[in-house]
Formats: sequence, structure tokens, C-alpha cells
Amino acid sequence: MSTEESWGPVEPAAPTGASVRRRTLRQASIALGTVAAAAVYLWHTDPHQPGQLLIPCPFKWATGLLCPLCGGTRMAYDLMHGDAVTAFHDNAVLLTLAGPAVAYAVGRWLVAGLAGRVYRPRLSARGNAVVLGIAAVWMVARNLVG
Repeated sequence: MSTEESWGPVEPAAPTGASVRRRTLRQASIALGTVAAAAVYLWHTDPHQPGQLLIPCPFKWATGLLCPLCGGTRMAYDLMHGDAVTAFHDNAVLLTLAGPAVAYAVGRWLVAGLAGRVYRPRLSARGNAVVLGIAAVWMVARNLVG
């Protein structure tokens, strides 16, 4: 008879506040370093110019259509260089809706993690439908308008 049969399944221990804080700081440090390195590279690489070493959109490559995220790299470049009007032109929905939503989720995650609590954002079925609906409408609109 195995140990699991005699004692039952082993439940994982709940994370302690200190371990959640350490994990949050480690993950935030890695993310910050990665974003900083990408920002330094992007600062010197103008995505508006052809021939730059940047990852192309696989959806646009395969279909020739703009996906809801197309223009995000150009938008980030323009924001870093203080050109909000051009950033808005590159991807208005990503700038006005997704940017604040991601900032809110990351902020909530950091506050909870540094307080020793685990934060896992959940999106309801209605929330998923809203996000996918906005993405679909934006994709169709920007491909029709050009």
C-alpha cells in the first residue's frame, strides 16, 4: 500500500505572506527588466521605417489584414517619444482601453502581492464576450476604413 493510499492525497501548502511577497518582487523585477530592455531597444528602432529588426504580426503576415493589436509597437514607440497623436492614430483602442485595463490589473497584482495576498484576475463570460466583441468590431472597422 502506498503512502498516498494510506494517508490520502497530499494537499499543497498554502503560500505564506512572505513567500507571496518574495515571488511578487521576483516576478515584478524580471518583468521590469524585460520591459526596460525592450524599451531601450525600441527607443533606438523606429518601427515606422521599413527594414527594422522587429517581430512582425503573424496574423497580418498570414492574412494581410490588421489584427486588433497591430500598431502596438509603433504606438509604444510614439508614446516613448512624446507623440500621443500619432500613437492614437497607430492603435486608438489599444491606447484608450487596453492600456488602462492592463495598468489597473498590474497595479492590483502588485498591491496584493506586496501585501502578501495572491491576486488572480478573473474575467467572467460576459467580460470575455465584451473584450472579444470590442476586438472584433475594432478589427473589422480598421480594415474597412484602412
